[in-house]
This record gives sequence, C-alpha cells and structure tokens, in this order.
Amino acid sequence: MNLVTAIIQPDAVDDVQIALHQHGINGMTLTEVSGYARQRGHTEVYRGDSITIDFTDKVKIEILCTGDQAWAVVKVICDAARTGSVGDGKVWISPVEDVVRIRTGERGDAAI
Repeated sequence: MNLVTAIIQPDAVDDVQIALHQHGINGMTLTEVSGYARQRGHTEVYRGDSITIDFTDKVKIEILCTGDQAWAVVKVICDAARTGSVGDGKVWISPVEDVVRIRTGERGDAAI
C-alpha cells in the first residue's frame, strides 16, 4: 500500500477530483496549506504600499491506494493539475505498512 501526496494549486482541485473519480479513485483527503518553494512568494501593491507575501496558498491531497494503483494516481493528478506555470506543485509516494478501517476492523487492501 502507498500514500500518494500532492501539493497543487487551489484552482486545480476540481479538475483533479473529477479526473480521479473517472479513474475509479473514490476517496481522498484535502487540506488547505501554505508554503513556498522556488518562487519564494511574491510582491503585491496594496494602496500604494508594496507588500511581500512569503507563503502561497496551496492544497494538499492525500490518497491511500494499493501499490499497483500508485503510479496511475500520480499520472492522473499530474495530467489534471498541470498548467505549465511555476508553482503547479509536487506529487510523491510514501509506503504504508498497514491500514485499519475503524468501522469494520478490516486491514490492508480490504480497508482501502
């Protein structure tokens, strides 16, 4: 089992959600986050004053999937979230040792 984690632009969430659903991925966790990478924020002008915004708003998506699905999930996310602009985001895969569905007690792939 794997945990696919993606940090994407907030504008891309709907497209990613639709694309994942079309590929049979029915569950994901979404968290609003902020941070910076190479772009290191940006400067805006507000009422004549320059304001530096160090962190940009992003969305973190987490999807628990089988090992066979992980790279397909990454491809779907990348295809749906790609604009070609700086700040499109990142996706990574982390191994998951085990998972338990609280309601039924199922473990492993059955709990996904």
